[in-house]
Amino acid sequence: MNERLVVSESELARQRDFAARVRALPERPRSFHVVTMGCQMNERDSETIAGMLVEMGLRPERVRERADLILYNTCCVRENAENRALGNVIWLKELKKERPELLICVGGCMAQEAGMAERIKAMYPFIDLVFGTHNMHRLPEYLCRVLEERRQVVEVAQSDGVIAEGLPQERVSPFSAFVNIMYGCNNFCSYCIVPYVRGRERSREPEAVLEECKRLVDEGVQEIMLLGQNVNSYRGGGSEFAELLRRVDALGVPRIRFMTSHPKDLSDELIAAYGELAHLMPALHLPVQAGNDEILREMNRRYTRAHYLELVNKLRSVRPDVGLTSDIIVGFPGETEAQFEDTLSLVREVRYDSAFTFIYSRRAGTKAAQMPDPTPQEEKTERIQRLIALQTEITSEILSSQVGKRETVLVESVSARDEGWVGGKTPRGHMVNFPGNADLIGKFVRVEIRSAGRNTLRGRQITEV
Repeated sequence: MNERLVVSESELARQRDFAARVRALPERPRSFHVVTMGCQMNERDSETIAGMLVEMGLRPERVRERADLILYNTCCVRENAENRALGNVIWLKELKKERPELLICVGGCMAQEAGMAERIKAMYPFIDLVFGTHNMHRLPEYLCRVLEERRQVVEVAQSDGVIAEGLPQERVSPFSAFVNIMYGCNNFCSYCIVPYVRGRERSREPEAVLEECKRLVDEGVQEIMLLGQNVNSYRGGGSEFAELLRRVDALGVPRIRFMTSHPKDLSDELIAAYGELAHLMPALHLPVQAGNDEILREMNRRYTRAHYLELVNKLRSVRPDVGLTSDIIVGFPGETEAQFEDTLSLVREVRYDSAFTFIYSRRAGTKAAQMPDPTPQEEKTERIQRLIALQTEITSEILSSQVGKRETVLVESVSARDEGWVGGKTPRGHMVNFPGNADLIGKFVRVEIRSAGRNTLRGRQITEV
């Protein structure tokens, strides 16, 4: 690994000193609330942010309005996510009028976007701190400056990003955990802003990943989700990620999952791992985005429809019960009705367990933003409704096919609708609800599937001899 990409121990020690300075301040915030927007990478970042805030002497506050410090960890993948973040922040302006001592902080991908920090500084002077994705590890320093100098701090590093090992974290779940294995993206899909805000690909050393996973296993974690913008290109791609999975599998964690995978880098070694590793769950998120080669080329996806389908067939030959999920964009600039029909036919052929579907959202700064886009919004809306209807039908059929099976469910939560029911996921990733109580959370339970809904299954707990 390039050493300049790794935050030095001396810099980390310097940040711990700033954390101690914040803790010692007589007039400092005592509680915090972090609002997370976006993907699992942001969720994992929020756990690190929370860990640093706790190290600074703050405690988590579940009710946002009661917190002394409110921090938005933002997303900018789609324009509506950015607008939602700004709308939430503007709402806090009124809260700050009532509580002038309230600290408002904005971090994450939106803050890292080119020109956004300057825009926030000019238009939202009531925001106390703005920082980007590349300098998150310096949060103690920035908060210390806000408190000691009593002025707005805006710091966004213009770089390809770094790796900061050993930062504190406050995990949301005691039984499942996110583990970053790499950061950034080199793919530059024509519609996507991520490489510009997350930086170029940089992978953690396998020993660092394994040490973190071993610690989690020792703490009783039952499921580890390995994260990266494109995990398949870990340390350059090829067999490297498959080898990392083998080493994590050997630690004995009951369940291993990962996301997200780019089809162009899905190696034969990784496909083989689905038939070889005892703890790798039979589920894969494999974003296709479109089913037409011309659109895929305009998206700069660097694979063809035929290659994608070949990967699906290889996976199912190794693991017939693997559950596939995907991301699909409708209405990419210039997409014709015939090209959209190619996407529908691919969905029929692959039969995803579920799919995240989106109407194309223009992102300034990307290549696609400059492409002619003559298709009316009404037509795009009609297309996505047809896609959703098709996927809903396929999901329903797949869930119905699970009825009568016996599955091991990792219980995640008590039902919000009925305290006498709990819910958790099967190895394939299907959510199952069944009668139970909070004592089951974090435990594996054998369940017989009794019925299927539109998106979830229902079952009953069983004892097998």
